[in-house]
Parts: sequence; structure tokens; C-alpha cells
Amino acid sequence: MARLAANNARAGSRWSFTRFRRNEDGATAVEFGLIALPFIALMLATIETALVFFAGQTMENAVDMTSRLIRTGQAQQNGFSADDFKAQVCSRLLSLMNCETGLYLDVKTYKTFDAIDLSDPVDGDGNLKKDFGYEPGHGSDIVVVRAFYQWPVYVNMLGHNLDNMGNGTHLLTATTAFRNEPFPW
Repeated sequence: MARLAANNARAGSRWSFTRFRRNEDGATAVEFGLIALPFIALMLATIETALVFFAGQTMENAVDMTSRLIRTGQAQQNGFSADDFKAQVCSRLLSLMNCETGLYLDVKTYKTFDAIDLSDPVDGDGNLKKDFGYEPGHGSDIVVVRAFYQWPVYVNMLGHNLDNMGNGTHLLTATTAFRNEPFPW
């Protein structure tokens, strides 16, 4: 009798273990729970990185195309101010950027290419210096146009840190250097 009870107990425990092992209810939900967060984070980080590169390339193109107004003397002939030049750059940028408050331009004139100063636009605390000027120059002058935009970074997890500023944003920079055409004005 004791032997029969022991066999039944062993059979019952074996049966419940095999039943537990074969019971897969909720297994998919658990696997999804383990994989979903890293997958979604990786997907968002990839999308954000692509947006940063796309915005940077768009800003490069906008600065390059708008700088032609200075290079050819059209900006000087039409009496462009810093705000007028910024409006021209903004007209070529994406609507993803808050151009009016977020874009900073630095236009400087130099006598030689060796004299060009591309000093760091970020101070020691990681903040953007905002003491930029607008000097489009005259005919045959060397001009450097730099644009800065602080792109907001949303995905800062899993070691994916695009921010390079003290306030958690990513500084996009576009620079072009050229010699003005020899226009007479």
C-alpha cells in the first residue's frame, strides 16, 4: 500500500512537471516583454540618428546655397542685414527646425585663408556662445559662413548619447569658406 502511494506520488509529480513543461501559455508574452524594450529603443535610436544626419545635411546645403548670395555680391548689393541673411537660410531649411530661435549664424571676413579662425563655438560649460557677427565683406575678400543649430535629443539610453552640449542637445554645424567674386561694390 505504501509502495502504491509512493508510485502514485511520483507519477503525479512527473505528470505535473511534464504538464508544466509543455504548457506554453504566456510564453510569447514573456519573450516579447524581454525583447520589446531593447528592440524599440534600438529602433528609436536609429531613427533619431538618421534625423540628425538628415538635418545636418540639409543645413549644410542651405548654408552653401545661401552663401552664394554673399559670394556673388548680391547680399551686399541688396544691403542684407544679419536677419535678412538668416531669413534666406531659413527658407531653405526643414520645417523640423525652429529656425527663428534655434539657428545662429556667424559670417566673418578675413584677408588670407591662413588667418581664418574657426574657434570652438561652445564655452567651457557646454553652452553655445552667442556672440556671432555678420561681416559679408567686399569683392575678393575671404569669407567664412558658419551656422549652428541645437538639435533636441530624445533617445538617451543604452549608451546611445548623441548629445554633445551642456543642455542635452546635439550641436549641428555647417561651415563654408570662399573668396568673394571681384564685384565692384
